[in-house]
Amino acid sequence: MRNYKIDLLRGISILLVLLHHFNIPYKLHDTFLGVQVFGESFSTLIARNGNYGVTMFFVISGFLITQHTLQRSGTLAQIKLKDFYIRRIARIFPCLVLLVVMVTCLGALDLKPFMNQAPNGVEVSYGLTVFSAFGFWMNQLIIEYGWVNYALGVLWSLSVEEVFYLAFPLLCWGLGRGKGLILFLLAVICYAPYFRWLHFGEESGAYLYHYFSSFDGIAMGCLTAIYAQHFKGAIHNQKMIITMTVFLMMVLYLYAPIKEVSTWGISVFALLTALLVFCFAQEPKAEPVSYTAKSLVWIGQRSYEMYLFHLIILGLMKVVYLPKETVSVEKLMLLPIYLIAVFILSWLIEKYYSTTLNVKIRKRWIKS
Repeated sequence: MRNYKIDLLRGISILLVLLHHFNIPYKLHDTFLGVQVFGESFSTLIARNGNYGVTMFFVISGFLITQHTLQRSGTLAQIKLKDFYIRRIARIFPCLVLLVVMVTCLGALDLKPFMNQAPNGVEVSYGLTVFSAFGFWMNQLIIEYGWVNYALGVLWSLSVEEVFYLAFPLLCWGLGRGKGLILFLLAVICYAPYFRWLHFGEESGAYLYHYFSSFDGIAMGCLTAIYAQHFKGAIHNQKMIITMTVFLMMVLYLYAPIKEVSTWGISVFALLTALLVFCFAQEPKAEPVSYTAKSLVWIGQRSYEMYLFHLIILGLMKVVYLPKETVSVEKLMLLPIYLIAVFILSWLIEKYYSTTLNVKIRKRWIKS
């Protein structure tokens, strides 16, 4: 059963990412959205920290993976390794394969956004880039050589997530009977800000893209699911807590660029997200009521497809509308076109491809 409040949170997360990536090539500060607020343009304040949207995804993903494991197996120690990996393959690989095929075909047409570049002056073969995509070390490639392929660069976060989940069932099986897993997750949460401090402000982006820079968000999500199972209905004044949590998240989001506060900011934002998810877990049967909520839920339910394929749309736009030559009126025209195109493409992929293959793979390989 889906928790619609969590889907709504996913919807907000992906919109932050979409706006962030649009504002990189098509700066909106010269449009009416560039009105000055607190000494910054409004568009910059809203768009510059879209990576916090990925932080939210990490927390939600850790929560859902752990929650579903507990629901299926009863305890984490009884996890079925084969079934767990098959479910991850069924969800991840159909879209991953399609993305790589699409980027390869568009790159073969000599469209620059889909071809490998050398941002740090070192050529990287396309074969190595594809290998990193399927081997879940695109983040390491980016740290070493820069954003070598525009459309495939989004796979850095998938690399972080899937490496964690390669280890997750083994950790559950080995440490899930006592407090060992909880202690391990707490150790990850404590180590991540230290790791980001070690790489603070580096041009390589290690403070953001490295495995250990992001594992704390996933670990917080895992712990949230574990404790949500044992403390149902434990939160009083839930609406007030949610309101305060959202307010603090907005303050942190607007406070400063993520690069300047990465050491502690990412962990705090992940912790606030985990608190929000914990509150939402208390009412799993809640239904969206307003049109806005229903729209965000719809977007959130297709957030994986939107995340993977939105740079296909944006890359094609960059071919036609060169960012340096695009005027403010055109940017305002392109923004809704970009969003609508992403929504449509993602809906088509989800409805006619990814969900279908997901179901077929599970039915074929999971006996339950």
